[in-house]
Amino acid sequence: MADPIAYEAPTINKAWTAFIPHVPTILLIWVATIAISAVGVFVYFLFSLLGLAVAGGPEVDTAASIGLVLGQVGPLPFSILSSLVGVLLVAVPALHYSTGETIAPRQAFKTLLERPKRYFLAGLLFALTSAIGLLLCVLPGIAVALVAPVYVNKIFNGDATVIEAFTSSFQAVYKSPDGLSFVGLQVIVWAVTVVVSLCTCGLGALVAVPVSSFYLQNAVYYKGLVR
Repeated sequence: MADPIAYEAPTINKAWTAFIPHVPTILLIWVATIAISAVGVFVYFLFSLLGLAVAGGPEVDTAASIGLVLGQVGPLPFSILSSLVGVLLVAVPALHYSTGETIAPRQAFKTLLERPKRYFLAGLLFALTSAIGLLLCVLPGIAVALVAPVYVNKIFNGDATVIEAFTSSFQAVYKSPDGLSFVGLQVIVWAVTVVVSLCTCGLGALVAVPVSSFYLQNAVYYKGLVR
């Protein structure tokens, strides 16, 4: 049973109120994500140049190919780590509404480190199904993306297998009475978040993204999509 506040109707004011005490945690998540991504970009260029240097000489095409391969492989661990840390922007609100507690930075990262294999596999499954869905006329990929708030909640707050969490999340969103209204709500929230981000040259996303996550996680409970 989640905290009683989770079952109250979501509002922007409530989401903002929930966000404020989590500012240190959200800020650290943003900093860590950006820092890891920056290292990944640096490694990309470093490995690309290394590949060109190692395979240099008359075979320019071969050198370019090796540099390209190394450039893609080198940053892969950093991309994975950045994604794992970044998902905390959704997981922290899910944990907050589940417990009613303010999730401190140490607690957030401790939670991530307790079951890294589970979170990695969950992210891999979601990424693969989203990619396949996008290749299949785009709409299936969007349908998968709209399951994300429920899926992350089930992954971090439950013990069901990754497959079970994914399938039950899909059923909750697309087969429950309030599932489609939650889909429409997400579209509106995403649109507002994009507009705020664009109008502030991206800076607004630092606040709009986490606030929208708190709002949607509240909606997940309010609409009975997780129990």
